[in-house]
Amino acid sequence: MRTGSSRGSLRVLGIDPGLTRCGVGVVDVAADRSAQLVHVGVVRSDADAPIEERLAVIAAGLRAVLEAHAPDVVAVERVFAQHNRQTVMGTAQASGIALLIAGERGIPAATHTPSEVKAAITGYGNADKRQVQTMVARVLRLEELPKPADAADALALALCHAWRGAPASMGRSSSPLTPAQRAWADAERLARR
Repeated sequence: MRTGSSRGSLRVLGIDPGLTRCGVGVVDVAADRSAQLVHVGVVRSDADAPIEERLAVIAAGLRAVLEAHAPDVVAVERVFAQHNRQTVMGTAQASGIALLIAGERGIPAATHTPSEVKAAITGYGNADKRQVQTMVARVLRLEELPKPADAADALALALCHAWRGAPASMGRSSSPLTPAQRAWADAERLARR
């Protein structure tokens, strides 16, 4: 686990990608798994604006968070499956922007499925949003549940990544994959045929 040299902890930026609301959460996680909230927020874009403007707004917001908080690693929710094609496209585009910006700055990045995050935070891969918010608030010792849900999801992503000690990318590690990561890797392999 790479740690911030002056902090003695791992600083993780979690990103819950979306075009209208892109959740961002930064946490410092110590070796004993204790965590401290650094920043939480949402980058918003106007739903009526052209796509290129919306993506530029998301990019600018993410760059500002990276500049202000200097994370050691970025964790992004992996687009896994959704029935609404328009929603999945916007989420995938915002996810790509997040990964691109991390790459531009040389910051390791990882992706995690929603079920992986829920399992890491609550112990149950099918937990609902309220359960995730409650556990995030408990872990970070917050007096109120983090809102909106996009912000809570971003914090959950950051915690999941730090706790799981996930590799920055599947291709750079020999550690075993979770069943969800194996299924994703298999699907990507089949899509390339």
